[in-house]
Amino acid sequence: MAIVVNRESGSCPGEAEVEIVERKGLGHPDSICDALAEEFGRALCLLYLERAGSVLHHNVDKALLVAGTSAAKFGGGRVMTPVQIILAGQAALEIDGHSLEVPELADDVVRKWLAENLHAFDSKRDALVSSAVRPGSVELVDLFDRKGKGRGVPTANDTSCGVGFAPLSEVERLVLAIENRLNSKTTRVSDPALGEDIKVMAIRRKDAIHVIISCAMIDSALRDSADYITAKERAAEIALEAASQVTTRPLTIEVNAGDDVSSGRMFLTVTGTSAECGDDGQAGRGNRVNGLITPCRPMTIESVAGKNPITHVGKLYNFAAGLIAEKIVGTIPEVRNAECRIVSAIGCPIDEPEILEVRLVADPVGNHSSLSQEVEKIVAQELRELPDYSGQLLRGILGIDRWPLRSRR
Repeated sequence: MAIVVNRESGSCPGEAEVEIVERKGLGHPDSICDALAEEFGRALCLLYLERAGSVLHHNVDKALLVAGTSAAKFGGGRVMTPVQIILAGQAALEIDGHSLEVPELADDVVRKWLAENLHAFDSKRDALVSSAVRPGSVELVDLFDRKGKGRGVPTANDTSCGVGFAPLSEVERLVLAIENRLNSKTTRVSDPALGEDIKVMAIRRKDAIHVIISCAMIDSALRDSADYITAKERAAEIALEAASQVTTRPLTIEVNAGDDVSSGRMFLTVTGTSAECGDDGQAGRGNRVNGLITPCRPMTIESVAGKNPITHVGKLYNFAAGLIAEKIVGTIPEVRNAECRIVSAIGCPIDEPEILEVRLVADPVGNHSSLSQEVEKIVAQELRELPDYSGQLLRGILGIDRWPLRSRR
């Protein structure tokens, strides 16, 4: 394993002239797919532990949402064609010759999540659920069961990479704060017309920030277009209040920029998500593991949700890279920005990546050699924890789509 620490000169992303940050909210079709894939994978782990005493091979990171059709109207419309949700991947489907209820588990997971997270969505009527999970390949099942170099450490089941960075910039924290507030339980109670399908795009040009918000509105909570306009204004007020807790920069907010209310073109929905009509979803197309889409930062297209938490380095290394970067900026005062890239080699122990690179922007304090030694200690500590990630994920200590990646409880 090679560990490379590079100390670079230059500014942090939050200091550049232009910064672009996006977050797809809870009810966006892509976010729904990510959440369902991850919940399904977690449910499979728990089922395997109950029936077999250990987690068996699985990767259920393929989820597709096929949009339905609906007729939204003020006072309440209806869903005419249900949303179709397909969960796919590979998994152990039987234990000792006895079949496991995997299709039933998929159906239960999907309907429970929809009922708990989309307040205007009828999880029984408005969704069709199917499981396309098949047994895994012999080679990958063998890799899953193999332990590296006699140390009892799982072996990587893929040649893949993970990336992470820290700290979040002001704009990145602002985008998270806005979406989290708009989709909070408090907002659901105070403003039930706001649906969960929310997308926040922030553009900073020098010191000025412009935020464009897409927010589905629920027709049954609105009497007419005047109510719709009021709901848009409320969404902007809530977003501004959340943003003011993060920044004092000049800020403008625009909600549902594509509307033409006078001609009846509005983001009006029955269920609070565009999935009901015209907007499909797919796992891996949304937020990265930290809950953001950050084109000004290093990113990987590796999808994390639904991958097994034991051997799939496409999942493990994205967490590890982010956690390493968090720890570096949290414990080494002179480091202002840290980026981490980790590459695996299939069949090698997960705690022995092919290469791990850390790039730092640091104040000129101390020498590079001592800084590298501190970084390498942090890297070694986090790599030792990799085999424990599975338990942390099942207990909710680690989780996708949030910052920080590891909860502080």
